Amino acid sequence: MEISATLVLVLLALFTFLQNVANGFDSWPQTNTINPFKYRVPENPPYRTSYHFQPPQNWMNDPNGPMYYKGVYHLFYQHNPTAATFGDGIVWGHSVSYDLINWIHLNNAIEPSEAYDIISCWSGSATILLDGKPVIMYTGIDHNRHQVQNLAMPKNLSDPFLREWVKHTQNPVIIPSEVAEVDNFRDPSTAWHGKDGKWRIIIGAQKGDQGRAILYQSEDFVNWKLEDANPFYATDNTGVCECPDFYPVSINGTNGVDSSVESSSVRHVAKVGYLRMAHDYYFVGKYLSDEERFIADAKFTGTSLDLRYDYGKFYASKSFFDYAKNRRILWGWVNESDSEKDDIEKGWAGVQSIPRQVWLDNKSGNRLVQWPIEEVEKLRSKNISINGEKLRGGSILEVSGITASQADIEVLFEIPELENAESFDLSDVDPQLLCSNAPRSGIIGPFGLLALASKDLREHTAISFRVYKTSNKFVGLMCSDQSRSSLQNGLDKTTYGTFFDVDSNVRTISLRSLIDHSIIESFGEGGRVCISSRVYPKLATGNEAHLYVFNNGTMSILISKLNAWCMKEAEIGHVKNMSYKTC
Repeated sequence: MEISATLVLVLLALFTFLQNVANGFDSWPQTNTINPFKYRVPENPPYRTSYHFQPPQNWMNDPNGPMYYKGVYHLFYQHNPTAATFGDGIVWGHSVSYDLINWIHLNNAIEPSEAYDIISCWSGSATILLDGKPVIMYTGIDHNRHQVQNLAMPKNLSDPFLREWVKHTQNPVIIPSEVAEVDNFRDPSTAWHGKDGKWRIIIGAQKGDQGRAILYQSEDFVNWKLEDANPFYATDNTGVCECPDFYPVSINGTNGVDSSVESSSVRHVAKVGYLRMAHDYYFVGKYLSDEERFIADAKFTGTSLDLRYDYGKFYASKSFFDYAKNRRILWGWVNESDSEKDDIEKGWAGVQSIPRQVWLDNKSGNRLVQWPIEEVEKLRSKNISINGEKLRGGSILEVSGITASQADIEVLFEIPELENAESFDLSDVDPQLLCSNAPRSGIIGPFGLLALASKDLREHTAISFRVYKTSNKFVGLMCSDQSRSSLQNGLDKTTYGTFFDVDSNVRTISLRSLIDHSIIESFGEGGRVCISSRVYPKLATGNEAHLYVFNNGTMSILISKLNAWCMKEAEIGHVKNMSYKTC
């Protein structure tokens, strides 16, 4: 039998390929780009996301120092390269993108290597200096397990991917002093440049049981001084403040502004995460730079009155100013709700939220609005629309024709008889408890979406609204109910909730939900209230997932307009699930 030269080459190539597979692809070209063949998770993973950012495998938590440099977006993130659980040896994972949706995974940017970070390289931030050079400040866990602050700079500034980073010879540049405990002094913020020519950062800390954000100043970004022993921000009886953020927001319009802007046209936002509660809280107020003081509109109360970015799973968030599109972008870590054993079996844990544009609500002037960045809409595919549909009390309507496990839904509900809302004294009422314990049926609501639902509705996650009448206004209750999200046991199925004001002149409530297999991000009232959740259905996976609109209230609700899109997969180096039909 004659064998052609072409066939020989094909057979040789196949032999080489199989040999590389056997060797774990150790010979993969070393281009500072992660070798995707080395990273395997179980085939057809039902809970791995299709358009939310994840590394190829293992543990991920905080987003670190996102930034825009020479036409490229950079996302750094806390990553355990050896396990699907948190532990020592945390590194700065690094991925790049041209649109914040499709990503290229690079080799780790920062890894433990020196006495000052030998245990782990924890969170921090990136800052673009006045000459356009980026610099990273991060927390190192040193050989004594003390937390110290270190610098790293790009090795090659002409490389837009910034593949290699070099640690500064003067590290550590900040060590704990009497204002912080040695094991609770971490997560330096993005720096801002003051009118006096000095750089400023804040670092999360704890002293006793007081949570603190401590201000440091520097003229050269290397030598840092604690000018005032009084913390920049502090709360009693909260434990450590983590991942602080501080930035200005324009009082006019949705455009973002650079972190160093100070003028009468901006207000400032201080954000801290409380580890004890695992929630991010933000405070809008006035920055008095001459006095190095931030005066918040409201103090932290530890109640539902406190403002949060997200009232579900969303923590250790980080924002950055996108110079390319004049907007502020916010990332948040959305952790798992299953067990550590489940994560080990999956081979991964943790996702990042869809990047959100954030701006000051011009209506109130005292809270923020968040909305998925416009680039995510490029993934929209097949569309289903429903307009002017009356939803009577007790009714349910399926939104069919899309892949409901991988979807983007926008719906505007109209409330014709708002004045009939039930009267309720909401003072001292916890909205999360109200979502859990309220009667199944009210007058106006609950109405909303049943996402990741099985056909028999034994599994579903309800994102819903109720409307109440108080003494002087109408108040909406937004809930995300995970109690029936899965038939599996051993999951965190906490129900989340928050209040918001309902405009009696408009008589509408809007909802947008991004559904991606095991995560649901929901934006109520145009992004004035947000709830993210993690769910793991047994039945409602892949093509077996359904989407419904429902109304369990006694009053009818009008679906003024509804648009639902099947979402294409983003390019993130994911293991694709071939067990179901996508868009």
